Amino acid sequence: MTKNAVTALNFEDHFGLSPERLSKTLEAALSRGGDFAEVFMEYQVFTSIRMEEDIIKDTAESVNRGAGIRVICQGRTGYAYTNDLTETKLTKGALTAAAIAAGRAGKVSELRSTFPETTFYPVRLNPHSQPLSTRIDMVKEAYNAAQRFDPRVKIVKAGYADQIQHTTVVNSEGLCISDVKPMVKLTCVVIAEAGGQREAGYYGGGGRVGLEYFADSLSPEDIGRNAAQEAVHLLEAVDAPAGEMPVVLAPGHSGVLIHEAVGHLLEADFNRKKTSVFWDKLGTQVGSEQVTIYDDPTIPYFRGSYNMDDEGTLPRKTALITRGRVTGLLQDRLSSRLMQAPLTGHGRRQDYTCIPIPRMSNTYIDKGEYAPDEILKSVKRGFYAHLYQGGQVEDSGKFTFSVSSGFLIEDGRLTVPVRQATLIGSTLDILRKITMVGSDLQFGLQTGTCGKEGQHAPVTDGCPTLKIESMTVGGRQ
Repeated sequence: MTKNAVTALNFEDHFGLSPERLSKTLEAALSRGGDFAEVFMEYQVFTSIRMEEDIIKDTAESVNRGAGIRVICQGRTGYAYTNDLTETKLTKGALTAAAIAAGRAGKVSELRSTFPETTFYPVRLNPHSQPLSTRIDMVKEAYNAAQRFDPRVKIVKAGYADQIQHTTVVNSEGLCISDVKPMVKLTCVVIAEAGGQREAGYYGGGGRVGLEYFADSLSPEDIGRNAAQEAVHLLEAVDAPAGEMPVVLAPGHSGVLIHEAVGHLLEADFNRKKTSVFWDKLGTQVGSEQVTIYDDPTIPYFRGSYNMDDEGTLPRKTALITRGRVTGLLQDRLSSRLMQAPLTGHGRRQDYTCIPIPRMSNTYIDKGEYAPDEILKSVKRGFYAHLYQGGQVEDSGKFTFSVSSGFLIEDGRLTVPVRQATLIGSTLDILRKITMVGSDLQFGLQTGTCGKEGQHAPVTDGCPTLKIESMTVGGRQ
């Protein structure tokens, strides 16, 4: 990728703080002892637009600025934050975070200013350089396209959001690194009705892109039409079957199942606390040799990508499972210290009010060798899972996922559309039962957000067509 354009020093441009002031804050944070101290600074501009009932319901713009101060002492974490960046408040926050420690003052290394050498999201058309009317027109285009799609479309909601986030991380080891992260999202929700039955459709796009994305990659009209098409399609679907049967997961959207059922359980904090089913499985064969799973924050323009994580660590593609064997965990700085493992660049936080924790970014099963048609033809009778509403996963690996849209597979072909199915299983069982992995790796919509411990982070997930030998499908008997 290209050289990062973030050459200005964020801590001076956006926070009004000198390196000397930040060094003194770090010294206050380590004044009672401690192994490590950090200041995370954030300046964010956010815009949103919402359209319902044929009118623009509201628009909003907000600016947030603040700093979070963290102290780590022998595995314990002290944290404080403030939106007042005066010397008095920063010192008070630093001393509050330092309260977990008791001992001789720690050492602060001289700050060395830097920035990521590459950027994974060079934006051509910054949304904030355009008038609000341009973005409102995009929302209207998506809304009108959905409304015109079919007379059975009764309700349409379209929404847009963008943000520019400036972040700087300084720590007691001398790190001083800055980045600027863009984010754009345009979505549409449609309710279609016929014969007293209502169904919902959803579609959207975006990522760490500029407004050029909606001209070059996915138009607002396509977003509206695709949402309406899904809602209308579901009006013609039948209730899901029930029982044990072969299940084929569609490419792209089905990555959410991998994200929830596997990815979370390979985040380092769950493993060092021994709450994950994988806590003692590093190096162990847990699934089919066809299964290789990566988390990669460096995919250009993706919603889950970043030039540096929220601890200032440069990210890297991490192999979680390689040919069925557990080969890696997603590490933040605290877990890396406690587990004596290398950093992977997966320390993420919702904003400056939150501590960083290990999080996924762009998580996916790598492509295999089978053509999608070959996978379908191998199934006499089964279920094809296409679109998802969400799911729940326990630390033990047991999960349930709601499938909003799918198809019956009969004699190797997709036949009757199906709605409202539930997939039930356990992570280790499913990983062993993946018998065919397709060559058609795709990624889901660039609109996903992952929740963990009350924090939300943008993510992307993906997979190729997958065949699971046998799985419990919940539906009508």
